[in-house]
Amino acid sequence: METLDCLLKHRSIRRFRDQPVPESVMQSILEAAARCSTTGNMQVYSILRTEDPERRKELQALHFGQRMVGEAPVILTFLADFHRFSKWCELRAAEPCYDNFMSFLTAAMDALLASQNAAVAAEDQGLGICYVGTTPYQAEKLIDFFKLPEGVVPVTALALGYPAEEPPLTDRLPLEAIVHQETYADYDEERIERLYAEKEALAASKAFVEENGLENLAQVFTKVRYPREMTVNASRALLETLRKQGFMNQ
Repeated sequence: METLDCLLKHRSIRRFRDQPVPESVMQSILEAAARCSTTGNMQVYSILRTEDPERRKELQALHFGQRMVGEAPVILTFLADFHRFSKWCELRAAEPCYDNFMSFLTAAMDALLASQNAAVAAEDQGLGICYVGTTPYQAEKLIDFFKLPEGVVPVTALALGYPAEEPPLTDRLPLEAIVHQETYADYDEERIERLYAEKEALAASKAFVEENGLENLAQVFTKVRYPREMTVNASRALLETLRKQGFMNQ
């Protein structure tokens, strides 16, 4: 599959066939991930493979029971990792100074770039993928599960394998909504109405609203999917995890 075609036809796969991914395919995916852009060519990320069925079941429980985590033959967890780089610095009499939030952000960006390379490489070879968005919400528990040392924090994860479904493409906002030329073009009420009209008119969007007894799709996000209490509590937990992992020396 051509890479551009692969990108334009991306869909999240949550049902997988009971078929292992050949090691040669996995190696090509991991090599593609390792070729991602990286800050200062430091590669301050790591990738953790989970393939053992029992471990995947345990991991599924940590990810709030999401079926795809236990069903996909491979889970790749992408880690912001300054631990390895700092050890190298120490061995070379270069005192590491990466115990701050900017360093975490640097490593998190590296990890996310690696994950997207892996996702595209997997889809290019006929596999399906789904990002596991619960990863940062469960960072502390995943640190224990994976026995991660100080300086390492899980950022995201990919469930991947051969698809057992072919869902329709997910809707996207028009390019006008996300692309700005030269300076940021702010959104007035008329423009917001126009840019979100198609999304709100979708049958699936209307079903979300009706199922939750709400007035509109925006309320589904603010009251059900990502309400204030949940995001605030998750933020506090993640900041505490970053402190424990040595990234909050500002």
